[in-house]
Amino acid sequence: MPQPEKKKEDSPGLKLSPDLLELLAKFQEIELVDFEMNVGDLELSFTPGVAGQVMPQLKLPPALKAKPTALLQAPFAPPIETYPGKIAEVRLGGTKSDGGTRGKSIIVGGETSPAFYTFERPIAHTPVVTLDVFDMEVPLSKAVKMHVRDVVGDPAAWAKLAVEKFGADMVTVHLISIDPLLKDATPKQAVKTVENILQAVDVPLVIGGCGDAVKDADVFQAICEAFPNERFLISSITRDMDVERCATFVKKNGHAALSFTPMDLNLARELNRRLYDFLGKEDIVMDLTTAALGYGLDYAFTNMERARLAGLMGDVELAHPMSSGTTNAWAAREAWLKMDAKWEPRELRGPLWEVTTALTLLLTGVDLFMMMHPAAVKTLKEVTNRLVTGGKVDPSKYADWISVKT
Repeated sequence: MPQPEKKKEDSPGLKLSPDLLELLAKFQEIELVDFEMNVGDLELSFTPGVAGQVMPQLKLPPALKAKPTALLQAPFAPPIETYPGKIAEVRLGGTKSDGGTRGKSIIVGGETSPAFYTFERPIAHTPVVTLDVFDMEVPLSKAVKMHVRDVVGDPAAWAKLAVEKFGADMVTVHLISIDPLLKDATPKQAVKTVENILQAVDVPLVIGGCGDAVKDADVFQAICEAFPNERFLISSITRDMDVERCATFVKKNGHAALSFTPMDLNLARELNRRLYDFLGKEDIVMDLTTAALGYGLDYAFTNMERARLAGLMGDVELAHPMSSGTTNAWAAREAWLKMDAKWEPRELRGPLWEVTTALTLLLTGVDLFMMMHPAAVKTLKEVTNRLVTGGKVDPSKYADWISVKT
């Protein structure tokens, strides 16, 4: 026997009577008052093209139908901030009027706004470069040695070359020979080396030690006492040294101290606080440690930037000029190692490694760069000069940089 047809299941939804639907058909819009609907799963379905039929056609005025040919002109005024703090100014190099022999003094620091915010404040003092000179023969990258081959072993001649040919603003004398594990040169011998360099050049000097806390202190004291008022930057005083002793002979003889700490701003604050008992803020430059490109440069950048901003915001313990040991870039093996041709020759790669490290940290507010390669020095000084003077670049020279082939 034929089976009766099953009654179709009512589809879920709102069930309205036919009479009500007939009444509603007369209206294009319905407003429901005090309406409540309980919905479990709600699914909305839009048929393509319906929106265009339902929405009224937007009619644009004839003036707006034309394609734009230029950007709207709008005035722009850079935001000008005022900072409660100021970076201390430190003078390096004692002239004859100070009781020294330098031809000029150099002032670092003095900033009242972040690095190169020239729309807020003019640059207080242009960052300076000091070139490294060693008092004995040390292993050097081929890219560096080719420029100083004739003066290696003669620190006075090396210093003269750095100033007269490479344009160094200052000279850093690294007294490596005093290291007890190397030549163990005496403080008297170190004093003689510095004396020869003072006679060869008239720029301010940075006096660097060997890294041995005890030997460095002895040598620094002998040099400070032998050359009072020359306003050397003693590089460096660290937390593991006799800070009271070192700060006392630095201050007594009219010099300045480089406060060196690893990448930790709390340690920098701590050392500076200890130095304040003996030195004025105008006698301290900070070295927060430089990590090279590819070896923690991002961390060094962040650390220095935080220090500078903190100083500007009123943290007096960090409101000091900053020094960068940019020559740490040569510790990166990519700077000197012979590598695949795609890395380019190391004679070019090395100075690029150094100058990239320097330019990056220039933007944090570094005031003093310790460098080595003459090409890196030249590039840094040119870029710095352009930033300070506000020189403009011709963009047409770089418009096709994507397709340029070398």
